[in-house]
Amino acid sequence: MPKLESPFVREKQDDGRYLVTSQIAEDYEWVFEDENVVATEKLDGTNVSIIIENGVITSVWNRTARIPFFVKGKRFIIEGVQNSFDKGYCMLPDGQHFGEVIGPKLQGNSYKLNEHLWIPFNTYARRKLSYNSWGKYPKTYDAIDGWFKEGIFSLFMMQRGIKDQAPEGIVFHQPSTGKMAKLRRDMFEWYSGKNHKVVVKEKKK
Repeated sequence: MPKLESPFVREKQDDGRYLVTSQIAEDYEWVFEDENVVATEKLDGTNVSIIIENGVITSVWNRTARIPFFVKGKRFIIEGVQNSFDKGYCMLPDGQHFGEVIGPKLQGNSYKLNEHLWIPFNTYARRKLSYNSWGKYPKTYDAIDGWFKEGIFSLFMMQRGIKDQAPEGIVFHQPSTGKMAKLRRDMFEWYSGKNHKVVVKEKKK
């Protein structure tokens, strides 16, 4: 799966952080202009895809690395897919399907799970982790900045009875094209928690 980029241009700060600006990134106007865009919670785990052929999962991938079904170091990824299969999350058509594995061995287990789970983007996330408040705010930088700072909570955690935990961020989906973009809370100037160490495209001069 291609790396998801921010719909806003990001610039490197003196302290090393890359923060969003109000400038819309090239080719990401669809986030703000398409009324059919869906905003889902960005889960804090690791990107995993499965390939289904003739109704059977034939391979599992962690980004571009294929994960063997019998493996020590990343067995939790296979377990996450197996647990999701047991829950019916893998009832998907043939093809490659992307999602996020979350659980005890990932990102400090911020979701307090007892097992690993693979959450598919185009089914579970869109059905159960979509923010109805997206679109009720003006789609401007200032409005989105305020929405991120004060208006959103983790829908995944709310399903578990915890109502005051902020999400890592948002993934924007354009259903007609399959395009996606992301915004994390640590991309904004006001954020004061732990930052992701990532390489981003700097603003063109």
